[in-house]
Amino acid sequence: MCGIGGKLYLDPARPVEPEVLERMSAVLAHRGPDDAGSYRQGAVGLVHRRLSIIDLSSAGHQPMANEDGTVWIVFNGEIYNFLELQPALARRGHVFRSKTDTEVILHLYEEHGVDCLRHLRGMFAFAIWDARRRQLLLAWARNPSPTSGTERPSASPPRSRPSSRIRRSPPGPTRVPCPGI
Repeated sequence: MCGIGGKLYLDPARPVEPEVLERMSAVLAHRGPDDAGSYRQGAVGLVHRRLSIIDLSSAGHQPMANEDGTVWIVFNGEIYNFLELQPALARRGHVFRSKTDTEVILHLYEEHGVDCLRHLRGMFAFAIWDARRRQLLLAWARNPSPTSGTERPSASPPRSRPSSRIRRSPPGPTRVPCPGI
């Protein structure tokens, strides 16, 4: 499975240092030998180490952005129903550049916001930076079955290593509003 990480400073004047992201990526190198990427904009930074499984092309590179570069995602896991979700998103005008479940999550988020989680079946951890809303969405679901009713994917800081988990979060998505960024 891939490795993901990130850094967010709540002080919008404090930019994420490239060296911090490089160190994160190095720690996760064993999780993704096929590709590595990072995204940094001011006080937000995301890193990804890729183990190519679904779309082996460079189109699956992460962090991945939407068409206008305002929403970014790093993702680890598998969405079992992504092929079912993709056609409806394409009909609504979303352009797909890859055949990845990552890109389906990205467009599903654009369409539904945090409610995108209600549509996902799988095991996953991801972080989505929404520059327009100045919001960081962190989601984690270890339940491989569909979520319905009162069940929701658990939210916790996405991580690829247990040692990077700082605290236990309550069930549900974690949204970090960042108005000053």
